Amino acid sequence: MSEEDNIPASGVSPDGSTGAILQVLAQYVKDLSFENPNAPDSLRAGDGQQNISVNANVNVQQLNEAEYEVGLAFKIETKRGDDVSFLVELTYCGVFRVENIPQESLHPVLLIEAPRQLFPFARRVLADATRDGGYPPLLLDPIDFVDLYRRNMEARNNQADQAPAGEDKPN
Repeated sequence: MSEEDNIPASGVSPDGSTGAILQVLAQYVKDLSFENPNAPDSLRAGDGQQNISVNANVNVQQLNEAEYEVGLAFKIETKRGDDVSFLVELTYCGVFRVENIPQESLHPVLLIEAPRQLFPFARRVLADATRDGGYPPLLLDPIDFVDLYRRNMEARNNQADQAPAGEDKPN
């Protein structure tokens, strides 16, 4: 291990330079809703496969110069046929302090690394909510936030490329 690799928790290396810092200041459930509209009928073992629809998004809001709120938003609906078994919505957030991260790297850090740190906690909240609602715990598979980021960036670029002919496109 070189001396450069030995950076203490303060983020300051032995030569006095500072490294990149992504620090979690707080984590919290911002919004949680669980609906069980057809209970108790939906709790009975029935014919047919449960269809689960999972929608996940990442939202970022700058709070001040160095702090950002990063939110994981989930909407999960489970149906048997046309009947809704349950619907759960969760917004799980974290406040992150960001220091010494170049501006060109800030966007991917906030949309990839920060949600990756929040996901296990949000997953547990969703599992507990579904279990407490009378169902087996819903254990989401890990999300590939790098792939999600790339797909969202491609979609944005495609939208910019498809601007109407009379509009200026960004260079």
